[in-house]
Order: sequence, then C-alpha cells, then structure tokens
Amino acid sequence: MYLGQEYHIAGNWFIIHFTENNGMAFGMELFGKKFLSLFRIGVMFALAWYVWHLHKTKAHHIYTTAMALIFAGAVGNIIDSIFYGRLFSSSEFGVATFMPDAGGYAGWLHGKVVDMFYFPIIQTHYPQWFPLWGGEEFIFFRPVFNIADSAITAGVLLIILFNRTIFKHIETTPETEQTTVEMRSEELNTANHNS
Repeated sequence: MYLGQEYHIAGNWFIIHFTENNGMAFGMELFGKKFLSLFRIGVMFALAWYVWHLHKTKAHHIYTTAMALIFAGAVGNIIDSIFYGRLFSSSEFGVATFMPDAGGYAGWLHGKVVDMFYFPIIQTHYPQWFPLWGGEEFIFFRPVFNIADSAITAGVLLIILFNRTIFKHIETTPETEQTTVEMRSEELNTANHNS
C-alpha cells in the first residue's frame, strides 16, 4: 500500500488505513528518533526481565499476562523502528519495495512505525455552543493504531480493571496481619482491664 491508501472493511466504521508514525503515541516526537529507538530497546529489555521475574515468583496470572502484552507490544513497535527503514523504500510516492537496490529510506533505528487500524465510529461536529471547539469536526475514535498498540492498551486495561484482584496481597501482607492481631489483642486487654 502507498502512504494514505485505505480499504473500507465495514463501511466507514472499520478502515485499513496505511500511515507511518515517527514517534511515540499518536505521533508525538519529544526527542530525536535515535534516542527514542534506544529508549524503546531499553524499555523492552527491562520489560523482558520483569515478565520473567513475575513468572518466576508466581505473580498473579492476570498481572503477568498484562505485562506480557505490554512487552509484546513494545517488541512489535521496536521491530519497525529498527528494521523498517533499512528494509523498505519510502511509501510516500508509491508502494514500498522490499530490499530496494538503493537501500531503505532510513538508517538503522530510524524506521517509522506502521499503523493501519482506523475506527472512526462516530463522525459528527461539536455543537456551536461548545467551548473552544464549537462547530469543529468530532471523530471517535480518531487515532490510527497497530496490533502492537492494541497489545499495550489491552495490558494496561487489564491492570486497571483487575487492580484490586492483582494487588490484593499488598493489603493483607503477613506484617499487616501481625500488626492487626497485636492491635486487637491490646484492645481486648484494655477492655478486660477496664471491666
């Protein structure tokens, strides 16, 4: 596909839209591309160790699954950043070619992340009376994303939705239970002493 090309899968609600993302979430670019790629690689190794640690210590399975999804998403995006620019020609003026004779469009660590899923489920306009954006177009869901982004989002949502289940053991650690037992014993002793 060439940059900006799209296929409507389910009317205007589900579109395969080919775009490339230069930076982090939603195309933000806070630092240089090489720094961003090296940062992503560092995060990927930290997450790999952390997921291994969770598995080894038999952490809650939902939490381990969530962190594994976040790790998988990070790996997917870093693969694009590392290799895509070297292996493909630019998609800007036509369909990219794999392993072009002239080389890829960018060096190692400078590749763009490919995004393709677009779900503009609601397309309308803000009412004229709406502050700041009155009359402007409103699209939900506007961002174009990929499978790696979906894995990261699913992992974060699992942690948010099941945080009480995942982190329940923190509230009932043996130290907390011991302190509670000691406090209750003191209360009973005080009550018996006062009687």
